[in-house]
Amino acid sequence: MTDYEDLLKQMLVGEKELKDKLNSMQKLFKSLSKNMEKGDLKSWNKDLAAMRASLKEQETLMEGMQNQVDEFGIRAYVENGNFAEQMLAYCDRLEVDVKGEYPIYEMFPFRVRVDAENLDLYLDRKRVQCLRPFAFVQDVKASRDKLLKVAFDPKGFVKELASAYDLLLLKQNQGKAPTSSDGDIYLKSLYTVLTPMRRFRKDQQSFAFDLARLYATEVRSTEEGRKFQFGPSRNINKAIRILDKDGREQYLATIYFSEVTVPAPDSSLFG
Repeated sequence: MTDYEDLLKQMLVGEKELKDKLNSMQKLFKSLSKNMEKGDLKSWNKDLAAMRASLKEQETLMEGMQNQVDEFGIRAYVENGNFAEQMLAYCDRLEVDVKGEYPIYEMFPFRVRVDAENLDLYLDRKRVQCLRPFAFVQDVKASRDKLLKVAFDPKGFVKELASAYDLLLLKQNQGKAPTSSDGDIYLKSLYTVLTPMRRFRKDQQSFAFDLARLYATEVRSTEEGRKFQFGPSRNINKAIRILDKDGREQYLATIYFSEVTVPAPDSSLFG
């Protein structure tokens, strides 16, 4: 099976040899300039001849490197599935959660697409120029870890969810205020309320990531005291896949908010 790491090892040998020749060329150039400055044309001619010979050697070396890349066959590497297979193997090795089938994968909380026709990778909507599986998975892991370090306000997020929930309940009741919030609302429906403009709804993975971070906290009520709970669905297409704090996948489909509980007045206050 074609392996990018084998190509990389070959290139490292060639790159080192090329670097040495470039360093030698730099030294010859300095000597050339110095000899011209002091009028030593005999040495100058000698340096120039050495530089020409070095250029020919560099050209031969670069042609060999090009042949190695051509023989590797980057298009076949992507189209025959070797790239994807090695990418999945590195996900397992680096503990990056992955789900899906070629050419579309979910590496929570990112969506990855392999564009074999154009030899491109897409991380969410961003095109990534990286066809080395190990390096790509490393970048995904680093991006995920960076997101985890971003401050998250679970209470503020719950407040937004509750507002969208109430708005959808009001809509379901045709504009009339609901007497009780006893219905489960799909989280994907809340997402459309939170993101009203269609062109911005492609970023559902960020919404899923925030749900995962909320799920990992102990917050289960709003600041006003409204308790909430997530629910499943038999229709997997209605659910949003997240990872819990232990890295296990969970499917959240609905959310339910209770009414605010108003405590009964203390009868002793009335004598």
